[in-house]
Amino acid sequence: MEHADCVVTEVVGTSDESVEAAIRDGMGRAGQALEWFEVTGVRSTVLGSTERFQVGLRLGVRARAA
Repeated sequence: MEHADCVVTEVVGTSDESVEAAIRDGMGRAGQALEWFEVTGVRSTVLGSTERFQVGLRLGVRARAA
């Protein structure tokens, strides 16, 4: 498998639906350049009858060719 040079960034994905949807939200910020991701933390808050999921992610994004 070929490994591209990556830039690592950290983001927080959020969702009112599920942890999985929060991960997809965070991953979506990297677009097509996403090489890998790592979940660094999961949090949930309850506001009245509504839950909000937050997932911390480290994203490996392909570096642009110079």
